[in-house]
Amino acid sequence: MSKTDAAQSDLDLPAHGAATLPGVTVDSYNIEIEDDDGFVGDQASKRAFWALMDKWRKPWRKTGKDPLGKEPSEKIGRQKLAELLADGDPEAAAVVASAIDDYAHGLASVIRRYSRLKEWRKTEYLVIGGGFSASRLGKLAIARTELLLREDGFNLDLDIIHNDPDEAGLIGAVHLLPTWMLRGHDAMLAIDIGGTNIRAGVVRFGKRPADLAKARVVKVERWRHGDEDVTRDQAIRKLIGMLRKLLRWARSETIELAPLIGVACPGLIAEDGAITRGGQNLPGNWESSRFNLPSVIRAGIPQIGNEESLVVMHNDAVVQGLSELPRARNRKRWGVLTIGTGLGNARYTNRKPNGGK
Repeated sequence: MSKTDAAQSDLDLPAHGAATLPGVTVDSYNIEIEDDDGFVGDQASKRAFWALMDKWRKPWRKTGKDPLGKEPSEKIGRQKLAELLADGDPEAAAVVASAIDDYAHGLASVIRRYSRLKEWRKTEYLVIGGGFSASRLGKLAIARTELLLREDGFNLDLDIIHNDPDEAGLIGAVHLLPTWMLRGHDAMLAIDIGGTNIRAGVVRFGKRPADLAKARVVKVERWRHGDEDVTRDQAIRKLIGMLRKLLRWARSETIELAPLIGVACPGLIAEDGAITRGGQNLPGNWESSRFNLPSVIRAGIPQIGNEESLVVMHNDAVVQGLSELPRARNRKRWGVLTIGTGLGNARYTNRKPNGGK
C-alpha cells in the first residue's frame, strides 16, 4: 500500500484509501502473506474454524457415532456449539474444545507473522472484530490466543471489538472525516460491504461531534447477498435502494444528515476510489478498470438534502478498526484483525495520543 506524500490535516478534504486520517496514520492494511500452504490469514478465517470442527468430528464419524449428529458444523451454528461446550455430552464438548484450541493456535501463529513485519512492529494493542469474535466460541478462542502469545513472551493486549461487529464497520466511517465536515448535522450515511453481507446505516453523532465516542447506528438495512446468485450491477442497484430507504427514514425522523456517505469495502483502495486488489469475494468484478464504486454511489445518490453528496471509501478492516479509536487513544500503535470470509487487517499509529490536540 502506498502512502500519500503529504500529511493530511484536519482541514483537508478526505481521500479514498488515505494513509493519513484525522485521528490516525494507517501504517498498513490488507496485507497478504503467503507460505507453502497458501495465505497465512486463512488460518484464522471463519472457514478455518468450520474446517477444524470437521477435522475433529472425523474420528467419531469413522466409528459411526458422531456426537454432533449428521448436520454440517456451520449449520449447527455458533450458539448451539457454545451450549454443547458448556452442557453437552463430553464427546461433543471435546470436539468443540479441540476446534477452539486449534483455531487459537492458528490465530496466534498469524499474529506472530504480522508482528515480524516492519509495519506491525511495536504494536501494543490488537482488537479482534468480525461476527465470529462476538460469539462465545470466538471469545474463548481469542482469550486462548492471548494466553498462547503471553506464554511466548508477547507483550500484546488482545481485546474484542466493543461495538456490535455488524455495526462497527458503519460507526468507523465517521472517523474517515474531519469533524468540521460533521458539525451542524445529526448523522451521516455509512455502508459496510462484505463477502456475504451488505449493510447500510444511519450513524448518529450529534450536533457537536467533539470526539465521536458516542457515535451509534440508529437505523440499518441489511442484505445477505451471499445467499443469492447476483451480478455486480444487481448488487449496486440493491445498495442504492437501501440508501434511498434510509434517506426517507431520516427525513421522517427529522434527522439532519450530513451530505456524506462513508464506505467500507474489501481490498486495496486507490486514491481515485478504484479497488485494485482484494475484491474477489464480492459478486461480480469490482476490480474492473471501468468500475468505480464511489462514483456509482454518488450517481445513485447525487444529493443529500440540498447539497451534493460526497462519498469517501476505505478498506473494510480499516473502517471497522476505526470504531475503536475513542478507546485506543491511550495507545500509540494498535491494530485490528477482522474475522470473516477472510481475515482483514490494519495497523494504526495515533496522531493525537491521549486525546491531545
